[in-house]
Amino acid sequence: MIIALWIATGLLALLFLAAGTMKSLTPREKLVEKMGYMEDLSDGQARAVGILEFLGALGLVLPAATGILPWLTPVAAFALALTMAVGTGIHVKRHEGFVPTVVLGVLALAVGFGWIFLG
Repeated sequence: MIIALWIATGLLALLFLAAGTMKSLTPREKLVEKMGYMEDLSDGQARAVGILEFLGALGLVLPAATGILPWLTPVAAFALALTMAVGTGIHVKRHEGFVPTVVLGVLALAVGFGWIFLG
């Protein structure tokens, strides 16, 4: 079961690492072209979301992999789930599809609880 948890954690981390890197390094004007919801965010907010996703991805893997403060892995997962909850709210407000953010949020919750109970 721990192997499945590591696979889910790794995939989730890769997704958030890619999304966070893109959002933190790409100018918001270019992001708006691809992601309409970025219109609702300022430049600083868009960059902050990217940085939070990037750090969350690192927090999913590094503490558990190194054994240094491993309790941070579920904390990172729950923080990413909270980020996805806010993202879902933005998509609902804009009448956009919100299923991907819900799926990522639920997966983050599952990973968080997995590390609490199995890790």
